[in-house]
Amino acid sequence: MSKLGSANNPLKVAIVGAGPSGFYAADALINSELKVEVNLLEKLCAPYGLVRTGVAPDHPLIKKSIEKFAVMAEPKEFNYFGNVNVGKDISVDELKETHHAVIITMGAETDRKLGIPGEDLQGSHTATEFVAWYNGHPEYRDRKFDLSHETAVIIGQGNVAADVARILAKTTDELKCTDISQHALDVLEDSKIKNIYIVGRRGPAQGAMTSKELKEFGDLWDCDTFVDPKDIILNQASKDELADRNGRAAKKIYELFCGYAEEKKPHKARQFPWTKPYVKPKKCHIQFLKSPVELKGNKKLDTVVFEKNALSGEPFKQSARGSGELEELKAGLLFRSIGYRGVALEGVPFHDAWGVIPNDKGRVLEDNENKVVVPQLYTAGWIKRGPSGIIGTNKACANETIAELIQDLEKLDDKKNKLGSKKIMEILNTNKVRYIDFIEWGVIDQQEVENGIPKGKPREKFTYTDEMLALLT
Repeated sequence: MSKLGSANNPLKVAIVGAGPSGFYAADALINSELKVEVNLLEKLCAPYGLVRTGVAPDHPLIKKSIEKFAVMAEPKEFNYFGNVNVGKDISVDELKETHHAVIITMGAETDRKLGIPGEDLQGSHTATEFVAWYNGHPEYRDRKFDLSHETAVIIGQGNVAADVARILAKTTDELKCTDISQHALDVLEDSKIKNIYIVGRRGPAQGAMTSKELKEFGDLWDCDTFVDPKDIILNQASKDELADRNGRAAKKIYELFCGYAEEKKPHKARQFPWTKPYVKPKKCHIQFLKSPVELKGNKKLDTVVFEKNALSGEPFKQSARGSGELEELKAGLLFRSIGYRGVALEGVPFHDAWGVIPNDKGRVLEDNENKVVVPQLYTAGWIKRGPSGIIGTNKACANETIAELIQDLEKLDDKKNKLGSKKIMEILNTNKVRYIDFIEWGVIDQQEVENGIPKGKPREKFTYTDEMLALLT
């Protein structure tokens, strides 16, 4: 048989997960010197992962990367299998049998738990389910969020926490021309939330959201943002962090927090600046050095109990320790946003404590300590390295994995005739799975855009899989 990666013996690779890392991995393979067949499998009809279902609707520029991914799907070496749940509709072992290599790029699909009493009370949610809900993810379409309460609490101060807070704080007029799903817009229209608390366990010098995200809180039409002036007083280690060149970004964020700690004066009305000062009806409170220790309520969330923290340790190595001092906040809605984590996939090793697939530069390991490699299995993206970086960070991550895979060509060539996409179709047809290809996705995509035009939106997403498939019949 010809050398693997040649015209007579193309390298056949299955990629599980059509988010950014999946597309970057496919692109790296197709643009290598090898002859390849790349089969990208995605459990939803829609590709693009968190770019479609995770990026906030009021951040349209970030979603422009979808256009680049669509171009990556054009080569003849690329095949898309949407609406395919790997592990249910087709197994990892079947993909290994029909491909030379399998790359897992599933991302990080859920949030880390707080691990406190009352976490499962009604009204306590993960940030990821709320984000997926307002972004039209079919698996979260029917989630219910009770916005009839006046106070909402968000645990965590990263960019996802900022997105959740901003969506709760904005008027529907601010959101109606975005690609936010209509069902979410309808619920937000009737929201009674007046106070939003964004609470972090560390101090203002350790803020995790970007300065761009934080700046947006100063531009909300009907919501003022506040930081208690006492909360911006720093300990010496935090001052040293901001003085260090490695703390430049944190210093910019800290300065923004200081701006929100200044006395707020009433604004002029948005439309008629000559009218009397306009008092914004909503308030966003950014608070530091607090950790939730209990959620109280009779089946439904009623009260969040916080313990005040103190920082200790050297600069850039400070930890937040509880002081024993407690305080309570009445709230009917809570979102935890303390970090994404991956979920296990049958047939693939998983490190539950880390929430990632154990790996060495993308090679999947069954024994992380002794670096025992699982043949044919690779990984990229958040499920490989954890939830860090921006969309573009996944390119370098995927490229690293593909470089390791290419080094393994001799090990991957088992001299068997790998059937690749032909066998995938045969298995899915046998299992009566209605998969879609990228041309069919283009039909759905175009219809979403057309549905958005009368509303002045970039698109109106289909939020049920059945709706998408019905369009193709």
